[in-house]
Amino acid sequence: MAGVTRWTGREAELLRMAMRKKQKDFADLVGVNSRQVPRWKRRGETIELGLDNQAALDTLLAQAPPDVQQRFAALLTERAAAEHDERAEELLRRDPSTRRHPVDGKVMALVEEGIYLSGPDNRSVWLEPFLIDVYPTTNEDYGRFVAATNHRPPQHWPDGRCPVTLATHPVVWVTWHDATAYARWAGKSLPTARQWEKAARGPRGRIYPWGNEPTAAKANTSEAGIDATTPVSRYQSGVSPFGIFDLCGNVWEWCSTEEDPDNGRYHLKGSAFTSPIERAAPSLQNAAAASMKDNDTGFRCAVLA
Repeated sequence: MAGVTRWTGREAELLRMAMRKKQKDFADLVGVNSRQVPRWKRRGETIELGLDNQAALDTLLAQAPPDVQQRFAALLTERAAAEHDERAEELLRRDPSTRRHPVDGKVMALVEEGIYLSGPDNRSVWLEPFLIDVYPTTNEDYGRFVAATNHRPPQHWPDGRCPVTLATHPVVWVTWHDATAYARWAGKSLPTARQWEKAARGPRGRIYPWGNEPTAAKANTSEAGIDATTPVSRYQSGVSPFGIFDLCGNVWEWCSTEEDPDNGRYHLKGSAFTSPIERAAPSLQNAAAASMKDNDTGFRCAVLA
């Protein structure tokens, strides 16, 4: 990841979080007094760091291992998506792996062309490059679509309006037809099952987005005991190699791939808060009728790069 052009206290704090360092240890790495780091954190956007600090942070980021760089990019992405933060968006524009879609405003991640390992038997499959939403479609996202098109709102919205308390949760109670209508409005499509799986597993075929161990703390599956959807940015440690959130747990996600062209059933991926983590492996297959809707089923969109 390229160095940041202008560091503020807020970006420095995000890098510390991405590196998972205590304030004193982070200060030692940057070469500043340990009292500086909490000051940067307090002042956030209002403090622009000196040139020597800028250079040290650029070097620290450039030399960081890939997982740290991915976490840093994910934190920036989360901030831009959740807060419409212009500063974060400026930084993201410098990173060619992410961009904000011009219609629905969602941040999307680039999944580069190439081979990935597909299915339980890890077959090598080539895919063209594509962009996919970093987060599932939220109730707030879907609310803009409903307002623009007069599409039927989900049944769990009181008086047909998006509940404020669920704004950042994935939208549910949507059929495949509803999800496809949103995608069409946004100038996107539902991802194919293969696109979805590659976005989740990465090019080297991880069993789960974060690695090969079924770590329940990294996803909203039944083991969490929450028994409801959670905000789409909650599980930062569960992101995929491309920095994509919630590809395991929270809600099942509709894909554009038909299970059988004659039966009107479409693939679902990722599992949900209602299912055990063993069902969340992205290589597994599931499908449902296009008219099915439930409290644990949503979607995200994709577009060819």
